[in-house]
Amino acid sequence: MRGQLPGAVEDWFARFPAETMALEDAYLLEPYLPGLSVKVRGGRALGVKVYGGSPGLLEVAGQARGRLQSWQKWSFPHGPASPSSGDSAGWRLVSKRRRISFFAQATEMGSPQLGKPGRAVELTAVDLRGEPWWTLCFEATGPADALRRELDAAAALVFADAPPSGVELGIDDSQSYAQWLRRQTGTE
Repeated sequence: MRGQLPGAVEDWFARFPAETMALEDAYLLEPYLPGLSVKVRGGRALGVKVYGGSPGLLEVAGQARGRLQSWQKWSFPHGPASPSSGDSAGWRLVSKRRRISFFAQATEMGSPQLGKPGRAVELTAVDLRGEPWWTLCFEATGPADALRRELDAAAALVFADAPPSGVELGIDDSQSYAQWLRRQTGTE
């Protein structure tokens, strides 16, 4: 969403324990690699994601509607960023202040155990070349046949309390970081 992260949204999200971190990620936009998202996270990890399609929509009646996306991701150690890395040709720097809440089970908080179903919701204030944005993201991990159930359970928890008045989380704003960046930089 365009603009500063509203305080009312931060307050709405604050009811969940969350890890908070500041990040600066560099996303590769050129050359265009359809179905791939490549980034360097904090100058220390190379992240590669492969798009696996959309299994439909995530809908919470009257509160939110977004596209589900399936991604397989890998992360590799990456040396410290060099002075010439970052917002150079083909790459776009994005500064983030991220709050992420993990739900191991519908009634239990905490980091999911490796290989077990889990879900997370992330609220992030984003700065793209001095322009403020914010995002709300749901993520599920675990066996493929449990992912939809995990996402639905996370959405039910988060939207048990309606978002603040005036906040519209619609399908037109639902996209990956790579897609959003390409739209903002005119490289789509």
